[in-house]
Amino acid sequence: MPKREKLVMEFLVRSSPNILFNYVSTPSGLLEWFADDVNVKGKIYKFIWEGEETPAELIRKVNGKVVRFKFLDNADDEYLEMEIQKDELTGDIALVVTDWCDEDEIEEIQLLWESQVQELRNTLGV
Repeated sequence: MPKREKLVMEFLVRSSPNILFNYVSTPSGLLEWFADDVNVKGKIYKFIWEGEETPAELIRKVNGKVVRFKFLDNADDEYLEMEIQKDELTGDIALVVTDWCDEDEIEEIQLLWESQVQELRNTLGV
């Protein structure tokens, strides 16, 4: 099995941290830009893309700051994390995404995230 790579990407998003957190942590927010549909039962989020259901457990949540999902069909040490960071000097808000992919998918996954975050920016009207 090929080695999976940890990918950390930072995207500037002109939004208040609280509004942005709503879009990365709630089913209705994630539905706007991240997945075709999102169903939640307890800590299990079922993300639906093109009719395929991908279950993930919410394993970390710090209000206004970070969410981390563990996709149930991925390796134990892999996760998807979306963290909101504020630059103390400039006040800029960044969404820092940590994801995992195969070595030969790095460019494709980066492009996918750029597209997804652009969708998020459009949704936010920024």
